[in-house]
Amino acid sequence: MSQADPTDSAAQPTLSVVIAVFNEEENAAAVARETLGALADGPSFEVVFVDDGSTDATVANLIAIGDPRIVVVKHSKRCGKSQAVRTGVAASRGRWIGTMDGDGQNDPLDVAKMLKLALDAGGSPLVAGVRRRRNDPVSRLVATRIANAIRQAILNDGCPDTGCGLKLFEREAFLVLPVFEGQHRFLPALFKTYGHPLILHEVNHRPRTAGVSKYSNIGRALVGVVDIIGVVWLRARTRAPAGVERA
Repeated sequence: MSQADPTDSAAQPTLSVVIAVFNEEENAAAVARETLGALADGPSFEVVFVDDGSTDATVANLIAIGDPRIVVVKHSKRCGKSQAVRTGVAASRGRWIGTMDGDGQNDPLDVAKMLKLALDAGGSPLVAGVRRRRNDPVSRLVATRIANAIRQAILNDGCPDTGCGLKLFEREAFLVLPVFEGQHRFLPALFKTYGHPLILHEVNHRPRTAGVSKYSNIGRALVGVVDIIGVVWLRARTRAPAGVERA
């Protein structure tokens, strides 16, 4: 899919919205169109979809939109959401990155609000979405509440809803973070380790209207325990400078 010449500084967008998708042929194009409309009146932007090895028409449906602000990159095999987000951020050209899920449950209007919060705050904050009313099955709500309580007790990251896909941060700040599958659920803790302030923002959360979730509660719980141990180790071994100046 065509896109602006990355060497043309005048074409550099302020915001890149990164959306990881896997077998979302029923949702991806609708999410793309809604995002284009929601951000149309704000700063310059692009929408970067990362297809994580889909076996359906997800990519074809996105390409068919034919809008140069939509960029589609693909993994040759499924690598997981965290690596898909990483791939999308690396492929992005904006200073600011907003992340969303590709199932239609996130409201792209929240990305615009989060960008304004970051710009008004100054510096390099992480703005994290907090779902005020989740439209998910009861079993997932219970599992998430337990997982959040355990994570918060151990990591003290200050975020009550790290599983929310809506986040906003500076591209360069993200790219220095360690990469591992599950990273997207620990961004508040990792950004805090590198000295970035956290801003919480209540976001809209909508029910999934098509397709199926790609996660199971048991699967999340099992890897979550290992990930928490890993993040504790990473934070203990990280020595991030408060600032870097040229001598």
